Amino acid sequence: MILLSTLISQFGGELHEKFGKRLLPGHKRALSAMVICRTDESPVMRVQCLACGTQDVIPHSCGHRSCPHCQHHEGEQWLERQRGKLLPVAYFMVTFTLPRQWRALLWRHQRIGYDLLLKLGWQTLKVFGLNDAQLKGRIGAHAVLHTHSRRLDYHPHVHFIVPAGALDPKHRLWRKKKGEYLFHQENLARVFRAKWFQAMKEGGLKVSATVPEDWVVDCKQVGRGDQALTYLGKYLYRGVLQEKDILRCENGQVTFRYTENSGTVKTRTLPGADFLWLLLQHVLPKGFRRSRDYGFLHSNCKAMIRLLQYLFRYLVRPLMAKTKKPPIKCKACGGIMAIRATRLKPIPKAQPA
Repeated sequence: MILLSTLISQFGGELHEKFGKRLLPGHKRALSAMVICRTDESPVMRVQCLACGTQDVIPHSCGHRSCPHCQHHEGEQWLERQRGKLLPVAYFMVTFTLPRQWRALLWRHQRIGYDLLLKLGWQTLKVFGLNDAQLKGRIGAHAVLHTHSRRLDYHPHVHFIVPAGALDPKHRLWRKKKGEYLFHQENLARVFRAKWFQAMKEGGLKVSATVPEDWVVDCKQVGRGDQALTYLGKYLYRGVLQEKDILRCENGQVTFRYTENSGTVKTRTLPGADFLWLLLQHVLPKGFRRSRDYGFLHSNCKAMIRLLQYLFRYLVRPLMAKTKKPPIKCKACGGIMAIRATRLKPIPKAQPA
């Protein structure tokens, strides 16, 4: 398997020469973290077996959310929390996508633009839930921002996983959405487009290119929701490309594989510096939350979740206890290793005689 840290070491110089003026502080932090992640240059922790007393040192992970090695545990925790709030109803995935003419502006104003994508998408859905003839109530949604296409090109969009129903707390009612459709896609697109232009006007932002009149919002049924959550959880942490999908590094070219929406597996080959730049485009601004819960699925809506439990006679687990990370096992006896010291300086390699 080809490690991302190896590619950063190999092509980092070319990356700075070719894209240095476009590298943001967050990109440089990501590179600095991932290039030493779990390598001989990484800080180490000292551990000791509670059973046999064997001591060892283990390299620290960098902890960066774009690193393919790190935060697997955090991703599993997110997925478990969201699964704990799944309802016994049909679910829909609603995807709001901006026309390509807006992408350059979003790149220059990432924190503002990404935040608006999430907020305006939710505001659109919220209004439709209140005005829908069948629902007439408060809907809920899990939202995740993605910045990439299947080929990993820059393509900001946001997915909402929405239960097919609405809660009316005042009358203590759950209203189910009947049929195969949640909301009309074209109507969602028109409202979202109007909200986006209003927000851009208020923020003094605009694009010089001609923006198409018709925007794209996709709304499709996804069964009981678990599969859709699993798909979204894949890209929350650990970057947009797993190292097992990096196939070759030959003659300064890196080849990786990806899967089309149709399920067809394809490959793409780029110069090493271009490959790194492709990945860095999806590093989010520091502290930005790409996953958010809205409506009755928000963590602050405990009373609504208890009402749902009553209405469905169904155990909805609103707050999952934090699961512990799996223990470190002793190589000698298989016992549990206790951490004795952390963030120690890396141990230099012994020089050959």
